[in-house]
Amino acid sequence: MTKFSGSFTGKVNWQTKVSLPHLANHHLILEEGSGQQYCTDAKWKGAIVTYWSMITLVEGRGSSQAYYSNVDVDGDRDWGKFGGTITASGDQITLEGTWKLDGGTGKFEGIKGNGNYKGRMVSPTEVKIEWDGEYEI
Repeated sequence: MTKFSGSFTGKVNWQTKVSLPHLANHHLILEEGSGQQYCTDAKWKGAIVTYWSMITLVEGRGSSQAYYSNVDVDGDRDWGKFGGTITASGDQITLEGTWKLDGGTGKFEGIKGNGNYKGRMVSPTEVKIEWDGEYEI
């Protein structure tokens, strides 16, 4: 397995939020975001990540489940899923969890991998994530 790490700043492209009336401050959020990856491995140089997430929040705590796709400068793709916890405290929203690489095309064909991520919302429509892990092709 090859170890690697990176980060990205993602902007929310669209978001839908539903407030559920049975509990105070219970929200379901569906969103798409994207941003450029910065990675220690040259295979991902200049790659753009797009993610689609489902977030559940109750009283500022919750979870997320998401899918993502990276597209590199040559058009090759890799994809997978991530999920974890979300905590809101005042103006600070933090995210933490795990990710898994499920497949790819071109130079990423047959890729598998996994790792961890941590991040925070830097504005209502922008997220900053740092991640690490390992992969094999």
